[in-house]
Amino acid sequence: MFDGRWRTSIEQGLAPVGTNLRRAGLNADVMTGTGIAMATATAVSVGAGYLSLGLLLLALTGLCDALDGAVAKASGSSSTRGAYFDSVSDRLTDGILLFGVAWHLSPGRIALLPMAILGAAALVSYQRAKADALGFDARGGLMERAERFIVLGFGFLFSSLLIPTLWVMFALTAFTAGQRFVKVWRQASKPVPVTLAPRVKKERRPPRTSRKSNSTARSRQRRSNRR
Repeated sequence: MFDGRWRTSIEQGLAPVGTNLRRAGLNADVMTGTGIAMATATAVSVGAGYLSLGLLLLALTGLCDALDGAVAKASGSSSTRGAYFDSVSDRLTDGILLFGVAWHLSPGRIALLPMAILGAAALVSYQRAKADALGFDARGGLMERAERFIVLGFGFLFSSLLIPTLWVMFALTAFTAGQRFVKVWRQASKPVPVTLAPRVKKERRPPRTSRKSNSTARSRQRRSNRR
């Protein structure tokens, strides 16, 4: 949902910030690494019970995640290596953040809820990656990564509602996985148009004459020359 509606406008708004950060000597890899460090600090804070501090650090994590692309575009250094690093860091920060929530909720079976959310989120991300590799579009859905950050931040802000918020987060993430599956399934079910190769016109060859007819023609030519 975030990708389809607001990502373009937000990226345009962050473009001047990315330019200024690039002039300050920062690159996209530094911003991505800073995001991982912020996610780790968020997990430690939440695990220790400081949810208000965790909310602030979560916002900084999301900001770093948004700015690494802006810095890469400002420097003209977008590459497959950077895209790979960014994708891997996204999955890593998801795991770190939800591990911190599980640490906060332990002991008890409810601590498994953040891990269930992590599994559903990994499925959502995998579907997009696999669809892109196959030439389909799996973007969209109610609970993408940006929405998960917002909902998780709401749970940090209102700590008494953290567990109900996680249940809503899990349900919507699983629903998003279903949305993407149906979307790609419909694209893959459409008949693929078959393109026929153009016919190549064969050149007409002159009719072949038999050896007997050739020898007869030669003998006639010799007779006419003798005459």
